[in-house]
Amino acid sequence: MKFQTIEYFFREVILSMIRNRLMTFASIGTVAVSLFVLGVFLVLVMNMSKMAASLESQVQISVYISDNLPEDGRKEIERMTRDLKNVSSVEYVPREEAMKKFRERLGDNQKILDALGEANPLPNSFLVTVTNADDVKKTAAAISDLYGVEEVKYGQDVAANLFELTHLMRFFGVVLVILLLGATVFIISNTIRLTVFARRKEIAIMKYVGATDWFIRWPFILEGVGLGIIGGGVSALALRSFYSAMVAKIYETLAFFPMVEQYPFMNYLTLALICAGIFIGILGSTVSLKRFMEV
Repeated sequence: MKFQTIEYFFREVILSMIRNRLMTFASIGTVAVSLFVLGVFLVLVMNMSKMAASLESQVQISVYISDNLPEDGRKEIERMTRDLKNVSSVEYVPREEAMKKFRERLGDNQKILDALGEANPLPNSFLVTVTNADDVKKTAAAISDLYGVEEVKYGQDVAANLFELTHLMRFFGVVLVILLLGATVFIISNTIRLTVFARRKEIAIMKYVGATDWFIRWPFILEGVGLGIIGGGVSALALRSFYSAMVAKIYETLAFFPMVEQYPFMNYLTLALICAGIFIGILGSTVSLKRFMEV
């Protein structure tokens, strides 16, 4: 392709945007708003996934062992538990430490323990953290079979409901993003179609004077790319401001709420939105041109 031809294409793109500035503004606005809404949903889905992962990581198994179990038996249970495939950490909690933590949780209600005197009914135990929350039931069953283990608890009902909730959050989040992406492509394609429709006579004249299909297509495709870059950039800037404000607001009231860190997450999302804008611009221009190329 000659340099003069490339220069002509870019000149045509700039002139077209200036001549049809109302449609250009409408197309950029549609791209920006559609990608911004898509970006907001992506941010929500990513943070929902982060929250779900955080909740799952907090699922722990409490392993209560026999009071008369010798030290060697306790160490053997700890070793065998650590060797299990789904176990990430094992913390030994002596009964004295368990009572101390229990008293701390009671706070001003220490009178509840007065009837116990110096007695400590709490058993020695292990606090086991798993790597895959879905396999917690299987891991708990394996630990309960070990010699010296009296009881194993992990909040079975709560854990089951939690896993179901996190799976639903991820599933519906992905479905919403896919549906919104399809709606975005449809809206932007139709907006660009209006731009092409306004120039249908120009396309017909170029066809009649012998211009090739690709010679006609390139300015429109480049214009679609330009609209996509500008629209994607505007949506990315708006989304960065939105997410920064959202994070600051949430951390004011919920300091320990698990959220995706702004960086490098927003950098990746900015790049993704601009690339999505370019892709949608090219797709919209190509699809819209198809019927007008048949002269």
